[in-house]
This record gives sequence, structure tokens and C-alpha cells, in this order.
Amino acid sequence: MVNEEMESSLKVIDVARVTPSNSDSSESLTLPLTFFDLLWYKLHAVERVIFYKLTDATRPFFDSVIVPNLKTSLSSSLSHYLPLAGKLVWEPLDPKPKIVYTPKDAVSFTVAESNADFSRLTGKEPFPTTELYPLVPELHVSDDSASAVSFQVTLFPNQGFCISVNAHHAVLDGKTTTNFLKSWARTCKNQDSFLPQDLIPVYDRTVIKDPMDLDTKILNAWHRVAKVFTGGKEPENPKSLKLLWSPEIGPDVFRYTLNLTREDIQKLRERLKKESSSSSVSSSPKELRLSTFVIVYSYALTCLIKARGGDPSRPVGYGFAVDCRSLMVPPVPSSYFGNCVSACFKMSLTAETFMSEEGFLAAARMVSDSVEALDENVALKIPEILEGFTTLSPGTQVLSVAGSTRFGVYGLDFGWGRPEKVVVVSIDQGEAISFAESRDGSGGVELGFSLKKHEMDVLVDLLHKGLEN
Repeated sequence: MVNEEMESSLKVIDVARVTPSNSDSSESLTLPLTFFDLLWYKLHAVERVIFYKLTDATRPFFDSVIVPNLKTSLSSSLSHYLPLAGKLVWEPLDPKPKIVYTPKDAVSFTVAESNADFSRLTGKEPFPTTELYPLVPELHVSDDSASAVSFQVTLFPNQGFCISVNAHHAVLDGKTTTNFLKSWARTCKNQDSFLPQDLIPVYDRTVIKDPMDLDTKILNAWHRVAKVFTGGKEPENPKSLKLLWSPEIGPDVFRYTLNLTREDIQKLRERLKKESSSSSVSSSPKELRLSTFVIVYSYALTCLIKARGGDPSRPVGYGFAVDCRSLMVPPVPSSYFGNCVSACFKMSLTAETFMSEEGFLAAARMVSDSVEALDENVALKIPEILEGFTTLSPGTQVLSVAGSTRFGVYGLDFGWGRPEKVVVVSIDQGEAISFAESRDGSGGVELGFSLKKHEMDVLVDLLHKGLEN
């Protein structure tokens, strides 16, 4: 919940329904959820806010140019992505949920105006994360149905505007979401509905092979996870689509963005090479994989665990999503619509490992080994991943990743230039770090953090000190 002072900074102008441009001639469409989708169906939706700096963004210009262009191009783009206008449902007699689109279905499109400080929300200093919440549209979720996606465009008079997306993770993963956003941006900027082949979604569910009845195993695992969250009680409605948990975020939770330049990453790479060659810890039998992801994620999670401090023997863990499109046999098309993402988690660790002098190196060795071990079998481990959360020690700090440097979110130009900033708001719902490519396209990485203020103060100091050495 946001407090009244923050709510008063937003004025809702309109809440519209936008239908696909071909809705009159389109046919109904049903897509069953695959085991990849079922991994995410009880988890929080993914909320992104994309800020555009535009001093010409007056209210008349917003009303007469920006909003109409966005709505028209959204309608056109939805004609290629019909399931986004549909709903996630779980019929009483069905073994699993499905996505259903029928003609005349629509997405919610909120138009609003904010008097918040645009430069503060897009700047480099930490600020309360609740200031972002009015910019995120609601996503309808009930026991028996859920919207696939909702949108909001918000004007900051004479400063710019933002486009916000709230996407149900059981319907689409980050790759599909950004493919849709690229389609929408291209259509809006070029004022035509032509899409290149790599942005036309593939709906063929038969490309996802399920040799081990993973659907059933995953749904059973979710049932056991739900029992843990209800103190051992059987869920009242085993087929409810409602989320398992959605923690309330207080005003003491702050948001911070760190830009690591290519030079920063190279400096960290050299540091790891040096520490690895002189380490007192017995060397890993494998050579360190010093990719940008391994380096940056290891650095971020080491700093986060140190910022939390506390008992060195406290339990911690880490994880990251894995795009399985290229790992599957045969490979899944890159434009496949839905989820083709598994995850890799390493639990039962202690904070001491990361808080020690060689914590960064220890983290890099573990993350490197995790990445090296990835193959087509990562998809088969989804039930095992969920089961792991049923035995997690209370208070375990589990860090994860949202987004990817491969999504190209800073290339989303709707006709008014590249984004000033892209924020993944939903990292507040868990201890996640958002990843994106650097805005300037120079090969750097942009990291987003959400932490309580006292921890954030420590984290910012640690992040910058580690780059000075």
C-alpha cells in the first residue's frame, strides 16, 4: 500500500479497454500452460516502468499525440499477440490452467498524470520505492481468472512520461514480454503494423516436450509449498490462481540503481584472476568462467549479503533464471510465446562464505560452476527447485535475478527517443537484483536494488568501495 501523500501525486485521467485491431475477425484461441509456465503461476507478476524524458510533454501534446499513438499501436500489436488480451483461467474439471482469448477481449490501459519529480525517479540517488507504485497498473487476479497483462502511461508535465507494464509470469517470460514491447515500440514509431519474423510469436505448444509428466509433479510441488505458507493446512481452493504471498512494502524500503561500466567489469575480472591465483582456498577443479554475468552477479550478491550483516552462520542462497530455448533438444524458437525459463538455485549456504575476505572469489566460483553445469536437464529440475522451498530455513536470505542484459530494454523507442531509465518494480517482492544492459550501449550493466534504508546505505558504500580497489 502507498500512503495518502504518495497517492495524491497521481491523477487518473482515463481507464480504457484496448482490443486487438483484428478482434472483429479474430477467432478464439486457447493455450494450455506448459510445465515452464506452471513454475511461475503462483508468483508475483513482473512490473516494469519505462521512463522517457521529453520536455515537450505538455498535457495537450500528451492528450492529442502521445496517448492516441500509443493506444492505436497497442491495438495493432495485440493483433499479433492475441493471448495478451485474454485471461488465465482454471476450469473446475481441467487438470491445469490455460490461457483463453475470445474476440472482443481487451487489455486495461490506464492514462494518468503525476506531479512526482521525474528527475528523482530516474536519477542516481536512492529513493523510497513506494514512489514508483502509483505508476504501476493493477493486474486483475482472482481465484478463477487472471488478466495476462495491463498497461499504464503517465505524464510528468514538461518532464516526460512513462509506460508501465504489469505482466502475469505464467503467461509470458521476460523474452516474450520484451519481444512484445519491441513490437509495440516499432509499430508506434513507424506507424505501420509490419513485424520482422523474429518478433512474430510462435504459439505451437508441441515444441515444449514433457517426457516425465512434469506438469503433475510441478502442481503437486506447488501444493506442498502452499501448505508450508498456510502452516501445514490444506489450501481451501487447490485450483486458486491467487498468489501465495505478496508482502506489504513499507516507506523504509529504498530503490537504487548502479551502473557498472565496461571498465568497472574488467577491473573486477582482473581482481578475480589475481585473487584466484593467490587464493589460500583450494582451487576449484574447473577454471573460473569469468563472463560478465558471473562477475557482476557474484559481486552484487557478495555486497548484498555483507550489507545485511548479522550472524555469519545465518542461512543464505542464490538463484537465477535460465532461458532454456537454446538448451532444449531440439531448440525452441527464440520467438516462442510463453515461458521457456527454468531456474538454477544453490541453497544451504552460510553468510560467512560471502562475508569473508575472499567472499567475492567464493561467490564467483559457485556462480561459475552453476553456469557451467547448465544443460537441457535444467528444465527437468523444476519440481526439485520448488521442493527446495518447502525445506528452507526460516529467515534464509535467497538472492535472485530479474531481467537480463540480453533483453535490450534501452532500445525501446516508441518515437520519442530511447528510455531515460527502465525500472523493474517487482524486485520489491523478493530479494532480487534487476539486470539490464547499460543505457549508453557501451557494454556495461545496470543493476537495480531494493532494500531497507539502513541496509541500502551500507550496500551503496560497499558497491562503490569495491570498485575503488
